[in-house]
Amino acid sequence: MQGLADGYFVIPYTIADYLARVGPARTDVQHPAFDDVKREVMGRNAMLLNVNGRRTVDSFHRELGQIVWDSCGMARNRQGLERALQEIPVLRERFWKEVRVPGNGEELNQSLEKAGRVADFMELAELMCRDALYREESCGGHFREESQTEEGEAKRDDERFTHVAAWEWTGPDSEPRLHKEPLTFEHVPLSQRSYK
Repeated sequence: MQGLADGYFVIPYTIADYLARVGPARTDVQHPAFDDVKREVMGRNAMLLNVNGRRTVDSFHRELGQIVWDSCGMARNRQGLERALQEIPVLRERFWKEVRVPGNGEELNQSLEKAGRVADFMELAELMCRDALYREESCGGHFREESQTEEGEAKRDDERFTHVAAWEWTGPDSEPRLHKEPLTFEHVPLSQRSYK
């Protein structure tokens, strides 16, 4: 929760400062990758506009948010995470069959933009739940109910989880790929946190 709150206040200044210093990169619209991405985005927009279902984007957004809140919040457990990993793909499939995106893709369409973001959120939510299930420890602001001391404090597992994990989305019908980068601590020793 602290990360969310801090991010809300810090990110706008951080990103603005970074972009002001770096400046925009030159983009060659003649590059073949540009055409590939444009085709992909146009195809995805057309798919979203052509579903013509009965449910709003917001209703899917709320339902996904509730799944993540209930199962992958600050306190989570194996059972809830496994349930979320079953529910999210079902919700994603329903989204692509039942969503209604009014308007068209020829002009500014905030509903289409939101639908694209919610489609991305489905993938992100699944990866978040997968990572939370994989990380069988309590660390930072994330508390695995199965991983706590006798006093109810968060119990870390530095032997297995002293690394940064990043999951690569590889598509709805394939397993995501885990990338790990080890963390080394030279000046501050790892220690179990206690709030007592």
